[in-house]
Amino acid sequence: MPKALKSVLMIIVAVVVITAIVYAMLPQPIPVDTASVVVAPMHVSVNEEGITRIRERYVVSCPLKGRLRRVSLEPGDRVSAGETVLAVIEPIDPELLDARALAQAEARVQAAEAALRQAGASLERTRAAYDFAENELVRLNQAFNAGAANKHELDEARTNERTSTEDFRATEYGEEIAKYELEVARGALLYALGEGESDERARMPIYSPIDGAVLRVLQESVAVVPSGTPLIEVGDPRDLEIVIDVLSSDAVTIRPGQRVVIDHWGGSKPLEGIVRIVEPSAYTKVSALGIDEQRVNVIVDFTSSVEHRMTLGDGFRVEASIVIWEEPMILQIPTNAAFRAGDKWAVFVIVDGKTELREIESGQHNGRTTRILSGLNESEQIVLYPSDQLTSGARVEVRDESILDN
Repeated sequence: MPKALKSVLMIIVAVVVITAIVYAMLPQPIPVDTASVVVAPMHVSVNEEGITRIRERYVVSCPLKGRLRRVSLEPGDRVSAGETVLAVIEPIDPELLDARALAQAEARVQAAEAALRQAGASLERTRAAYDFAENELVRLNQAFNAGAANKHELDEARTNERTSTEDFRATEYGEEIAKYELEVARGALLYALGEGESDERARMPIYSPIDGAVLRVLQESVAVVPSGTPLIEVGDPRDLEIVIDVLSSDAVTIRPGQRVVIDHWGGSKPLEGIVRIVEPSAYTKVSALGIDEQRVNVIVDFTSSVEHRMTLGDGFRVEASIVIWEEPMILQIPTNAAFRAGDKWAVFVIVDGKTELREIESGQHNGRTTRILSGLNESEQIVLYPSDQLTSGARVEVRDESILDN
């Protein structure tokens, strides 16, 4: 091999070795995940679990003391206002009598029967006296007109006729009273013997106050119930609302009229609602970690039609997102791309394969995305999950590029 050619080959080998050494000593590109700065819809919400409940519940109570007949309705049965009988109240049966009292009740019946017979005899006697006095008045009136009787005899006949008429009416009333007393005595005896039947007129039916369904039967069996005893609970399962308990710090950001998205309720599509009221009083609730929290109830009305939530009932669990802020087109980035740089927020922007530290001014955030007020432009590429190895000017290799999905 010529000496000159050998020298050229050695130089080439030396250059290759030196190049390899230099390349090996250069810092390697750092693999990173990236995302683009986008303009898209964004909303901020308070996310909590809620419980459905019927807006208006009616607990029907016993209006007066009495004996409740067995309630045949079951939870879920439909009821109509003013038509469906929820319960029937009957008079309380008299107390059972002992042998002596029973004998006295039988004796009162016998006495009432005797009094009725006596009243009947008196009625017949006064009827006969009335008929005689009436006939005597007719006779003396004819005799007076013929000159065969004087004025005194006619006046006496008229007095006797009026007296016998009143006596006859009094004995009629007496007979009616005797009949009534006999019925009372017989009725008391029958009740004492356990053979009496309640008068339909004495029964008090209690009708449903609304169109809806039975929620709970509080008193089902026959019983003597005092006035005010709860008997049955009714409501309209279609008229639902949602109670969401939120932290008091979140409650101050919620206003009536804000939109609510109800998800994970069992249906195929989310439901819509609107905040009706934020209750003004908070209460203490112990969290799963044993921490005392101040919670506030937020009441939400459904705006989705009843047909879309027919299977949703009272006391069902739902997940609700109360939208406290939203805009249709906002410059935003994934929240996990930002980090603290001193007392400001910053991100790493990729420019020509290298990182560039960029301070940003951020706005609202929802835990997944953050609004950008200044410092970035649309379509710029930023680093997600920046590690401590990254510095400004570092070479990077894109490992995965995420698409921000709203």
